[in-house]
Amino acid sequence: METSMFCYQCEQALHGTGCVRVGVCGKDPQVAALQDLLVYELEGLALQAVAVLDRGETIPSDIDRLVMEALFATLTNVNFDGADIIDLIQDVTAARRTLREMYGLHPAADLHTNEEAIRAAAAKVDIRPQAETAVDIQSLKDTLLYGLKGMAAYAYHAAVLGLQDPEVNHFFYRGLAALTDRTLQLNDVLDLMMAFGQVNLKVMALLDQANTGTYGHPEPTHALVSKRKGPFIVVSGHDLHDLKELLEQTAGKGINVYTHGEMLPALAYPGLKKYPHLIGNYGTAWHNQQHEFDSLPGAILMTTNCLMKPRPSYQDRIFSTGVVGYPGMTHIPSRGGKKDFTPVIQKALELGGWTEDEPEKRILIGFGRSATLSHAEEIINAVKTGQIKHFFLVGGCDGAKSSRSYYTEFAEKTPPDSVILTLACGKFRFNDRDFGTVAGLPRLLDVGQCNDAYSAIQIALALAEAFNCGVNDLPLTLVLSWYEQKAVCILLTLLSLGIKNIYLGPSLPAFLSPNVVQYLVEQFGIRPITSAEKDLADILVPA
Repeated sequence: METSMFCYQCEQALHGTGCVRVGVCGKDPQVAALQDLLVYELEGLALQAVAVLDRGETIPSDIDRLVMEALFATLTNVNFDGADIIDLIQDVTAARRTLREMYGLHPAADLHTNEEAIRAAAAKVDIRPQAETAVDIQSLKDTLLYGLKGMAAYAYHAAVLGLQDPEVNHFFYRGLAALTDRTLQLNDVLDLMMAFGQVNLKVMALLDQANTGTYGHPEPTHALVSKRKGPFIVVSGHDLHDLKELLEQTAGKGINVYTHGEMLPALAYPGLKKYPHLIGNYGTAWHNQQHEFDSLPGAILMTTNCLMKPRPSYQDRIFSTGVVGYPGMTHIPSRGGKKDFTPVIQKALELGGWTEDEPEKRILIGFGRSATLSHAEEIINAVKTGQIKHFFLVGGCDGAKSSRSYYTEFAEKTPPDSVILTLACGKFRFNDRDFGTVAGLPRLLDVGQCNDAYSAIQIALALAEAFNCGVNDLPLTLVLSWYEQKAVCILLTLLSLGIKNIYLGPSLPAFLSPNVVQYLVEQFGIRPITSAEKDLADILVPA
């Protein structure tokens, strides 16, 4: 069958194999082709950069930042605007020219400069050249690429707050360059993936440092999840810096600011919750946005993924910023490191907002590593006395598939002498339930965004140290849901740390070949989820 595109980088992949005519996410074939060309040009830039690094020279910092931004733009549900991708391709082309001229590199093939040439090249590019001749190697390379995309998002957020790491920046180049090396064997790519997992751990630590150093450590907070009358702006995505800028510009204007989706944990940061008009959270996970934003009497700001095609009912009130883009959507650019959110503010005032208050409802959030480990002594004693018998990390990305009800059922069926750690937008499946307490602590502890997976890792490592054992010896089970590429980089980090017996769903990634899946099962005990009842029974079987 003739296909017009091929994309299988996210959990939505059509029929569990790949989108071939249009993306389930809404990405059209033209944008898909342009994104592939962007990756192809980044690989070419990486080959040049590796040659420079091997000489002991440095890469200009603006090129490092460009690589992060360009990779980030190709994540699922980030940028659907072909014009934006063309701009990035031209920027990468210019960066390649800069390196060539700075360091006297061998001239590359003619680079794409105008839109016509770019679109023609995009129609022909193939970034999966070993898909038929070396299926397993291509599978691993695709997994590495998607991990690099996810890591780029985290590195980008850290860079916005002023933190970068040369080792991380260099790995982007070495990882992208490796994708073009047809001499690599399976073990070579596997080794590279494990090395990547460790570098991504460093990126997550860097982002954690950037966020907590700027806004303080999250603290337990009863976040409002009901409406308040008056004009408002809903902020979705992950970028805390964008939220901070908006809060500064809306101060004293009579506008309430609500978080949405992965922005919910922002309500627990001291440096953000000090703004009284950061009033609460509206809505749930990203895939519900079309329903939740429909006829919403307020303005919406999308700071990162996950963006869905806007419905006509709110096209005039949704704005993008950063790497996010959609054709026809008003974009708030950065000029001189600052953003002017005046159009968003004016739209919120024009719409007027809700006309009355809802009955108050709140949920408990803010259990990052600092807050959770401040109770380490109580937790350890509760385990030793048998009050707490098991820890479950039930979290990850959410999505639209009905099979994701598994995570709600799993959380609800966990025994009362267990603790549930959760993070990312998967928690919206059950974070409004009352799980009660155990040993005087809430049974449900919200660790934060997917960006805060580092906190969950540090909690696990601290408990392992306290009990003088390995993480795999703890009464801890990871039950993860995945959707896009940030989940891929987190999974590779967990595997690089030697963490085993992870339950993964709602389905296995389409980009993992059968042999790669078998390897992950044999080496790391990766377990596809079955049913909540069966999986819990297997987990809690007496030793």
